[in-house]
Amino acid sequence: MAQYEIVNQAPLLDKEGNLTAIGWARQPLLEPNLENVNIYGLKFLQPLRIKRWQYYGITTPTHFFSFTISHVGYIGSIFAYILNFETGEYHEETLTVPFGAGVVLPRDSTEGDCEYKKGEIHLHFTIENGSRRVLAVNWPRFGGKDLKALVDLELVDGHESVVNVFPFENKRFFYTRKVNCIPASGVVEYGQVYQVTPDSCLGTLDWGLGVWPYRSFWIWGSTSQFLPDGRTIGLNLGGGIGNNPDVNDNAVILNGKVHKIGVVDFKYDTSDFKKPWTMASQDGRLSLKFMPFFERVAKTDLKVLSSEVHQMFGRYNGIVTLDNGEKLEIKDLIGWAEEHHAKW
Repeated sequence: MAQYEIVNQAPLLDKEGNLTAIGWARQPLLEPNLENVNIYGLKFLQPLRIKRWQYYGITTPTHFFSFTISHVGYIGSIFAYILNFETGEYHEETLTVPFGAGVVLPRDSTEGDCEYKKGEIHLHFTIENGSRRVLAVNWPRFGGKDLKALVDLELVDGHESVVNVFPFENKRFFYTRKVNCIPASGVVEYGQVYQVTPDSCLGTLDWGLGVWPYRSFWIWGSTSQFLPDGRTIGLNLGGGIGNNPDVNDNAVILNGKVHKIGVVDFKYDTSDFKKPWTMASQDGRLSLKFMPFFERVAKTDLKVLSSEVHQMFGRYNGIVTLDNGEKLEIKDLIGWAEEHHAKW
């Protein structure tokens, strides 16, 4: 079945809290008017069910740097992690903030400031002129070493996103924007100085907001890399979200242009996530093998609220078919694939 592409601007929710559109888009056309969320008769309870986040990842030839500010209603979660592809050195730290006190998140993904500050720890993501994202991070004593970052992510005109509106039952929903292959420049300091240059380093944005069911699950695979000919190639693969099988966020992003893919079947071993994964789309346009080399496990257990993520870093190999029928070889592209279970 053809996937519905959203092409017109509109509010995300009508006055009764129903979605005005369901499907995917190349740009964030829908206004995220969360003031229209309508899941409880007592309005003051509704913010406790709203989940919002901004996750940034920066892939360099040797490292992955990630910074996140999120507010999931009951708590805020601020975390950062660093992975050295060559040595396997890894460190992650998370701050859990009751009821998200001090967490600042903008209304949408196209403007505004996202910020958290506590003592010397300060994360500030800002958007300038709608295209330039500036990530400023200061996290002292991050695994025994101070972590500092000042990185610019510059979206050129026409760079397309993978935007989706997923419906759930009872007026629950998820509105998400994934942006792959954003040229990155700047510096990260962690024990030594790492130069981030746009000819070899690319950023990824995972922006989302919504009202989820209490028990939730998703699969997410992604990469932002360069092909041997210098073109940028991104993959965004997902599953498990929403109750409409015709809505998915699977896509190949070549030089900033989205090539939409159908439903993807994921096969992996939950008893050993390090075993090879396979991803194959039902429309025959994507066939990949993913070989993990590192497992990141992130767990939160606050009884009422819990989360468990197995994020595997590895290499993608296989074939994808573009909209024009061209077959593109994917060879040893470093990226990740994850499984997430949550009660939230």
